[in-house]
Amino acid sequence: MNIAYLNGDFLPLEEAKVSVLDRGFLFGDGIYEYLPAYGGKPFLLQEHLIRLQRSCDAIGLTNPYSAEKWTQIIDHIIAKNGGGNLGLYFQITRGVAKRDHAFPQGVAPTVFIMANSVSAAPREQIDNGIACISMPDIRWVRCDIKVISLLGNVLLRQAAVEAGGVEAVLFRNGFLTEGAASNILVVRDGKLLAPPKDNFILPGITYDLILELCTRNAIPFEVRQISEAEVKSADELMMTASGREVVAITKLDGNPVGAGKPGPIFFKLYQLYQDYKAAVQ
Repeated sequence: MNIAYLNGDFLPLEEAKVSVLDRGFLFGDGIYEYLPAYGGKPFLLQEHLIRLQRSCDAIGLTNPYSAEKWTQIIDHIIAKNGGGNLGLYFQITRGVAKRDHAFPQGVAPTVFIMANSVSAAPREQIDNGIACISMPDIRWVRCDIKVISLLGNVLLRQAAVEAGGVEAVLFRNGFLTEGAASNILVVRDGKLLAPPKDNFILPGITYDLILELCTRNAIPFEVRQISEAEVKSADELMMTASGREVVAITKLDGNPVGAGKPGPIFFKLYQLYQDYKAAVQ
């Protein structure tokens, strides 16, 4: 049975209900996080809680719980769902109020958490990579906030799926931003390139870990703007996300990336990631 958390209660997911006047339903007025757990232990929990707090602050939403309380609830959710490898989705909205665009006063936020099987990339994708398409980044200008109003991301990912791909690689004003639900990294001439963490990309936890692993293991990297031409002539491309970890992109817009198969920098980073994950479990 999938046990969820809703406003202080643990209950079966199918019994979790919110009001139609919830501002998350009416306006997409809320934020979310996705946290993987491996072997019953949350992975990079503090980093995710810091990003959660940043998202709350960015939209003027009071975080209802301390880091200690979040940790306690997350531990309970993991235990009540059998431990093991899980993906935890948690969401905070501004709560239930009469429909009005302005923030309501004195309203308690809605807090929801659910657990699913972790959705790490299958082995076939690790060995062979994935196909993606390039798309103009049509989203708003605060992509650095992990908000629940994700229609732009949904439309971009759907376009990729309809084209037979896994992800959309996004460009704004001729430069790489990110994927519809991921960060995108580029390899050229043996160096990893990462777009800067500005307001056009989500500050990815896996993005940060990959750059940390590069530093620890003397893998050259540079954080800078990356042109669309550089992406489309890259030696390697890869996608990072908390749920998918790190996956090579081997085809973009129907054309092979580099040699058309996962490259040496990807495989080195993939193994370093797995080693790091095993070490902290």
